[in-house]
Amino acid sequence: MTVTVVMVHGIRTSATMWRAQEAYLSVRGVRTVALDLPGHGTRMPERFTLAAAFRSIDDAVREAAQDGPVLLVGHSMGGLLCLEYAGAEPPIAALVAASCTAVPRGAGLAAYRALVRGADRLPARGLPLADYVLDRTLPPLTRDDFGAGGYALDAQHVALRALAGLDLMTALTRIRVPTWFVNGQYDQLRLNERLFTRLVPHAELVVVPRTSHLVTAMRPEVFNAVLGWALAVIEAGT
Repeated sequence: MTVTVVMVHGIRTSATMWRAQEAYLSVRGVRTVALDLPGHGTRMPERFTLAAAFRSIDDAVREAAQDGPVLLVGHSMGGLLCLEYAGAEPPIAALVAASCTAVPRGAGLAAYRALVRGADRLPARGLPLADYVLDRTLPPLTRDDFGAGGYALDAQHVALRALAGLDLMTALTRIRVPTWFVNGQYDQLRLNERLFTRLVPHAELVVVPRTSHLVTAMRPEVFNAVLGWALAVIEAGT
């Protein structure tokens, strides 16, 4: 049996954000597929659309599923996309969704989009400020991973607008695989974590202390332990 972990990155970043997870899984002999969404990383020139994003995830999942069970993992925007995708009952064995337990609509989404527009008006589109924050919050092991594939500053506006088209409340109730929601204690997207956990029949909620939105990079050893937990569940059920 070959288990494959398919990983979907968050907004602005790329597949490189998963380097710590790829290293951990490689030592365990687990195959990984870290994909770039349209408009991000190696696909920066492409236009982001929900249809193209879901097609990328589906292609990666179905190819991996030919060889065995698939653990689907997403962070932030990637987590939201994975939740919506999992609601269509694709061939996945389990799901880990990090930093994505908020419904991307209404005042919350509007405020976030306003924040992004404000950052765009700063010198160098706010990147020096972002680097300052990352320098002081991420460990050396993962510090460079979020930006190694470039920052999708143009795609983020299109992607944020598109996320309002997701029907998460319906998707969550249709997820039929073991699911883990992983949030940092100080994550701004914890807003609906109890609701999300209640709606998914086989869900666990993991809140990581003293951690922000970037839980995969800020506390990689904890996040990797959750991946190990999910893999153990998959292996026990096969």
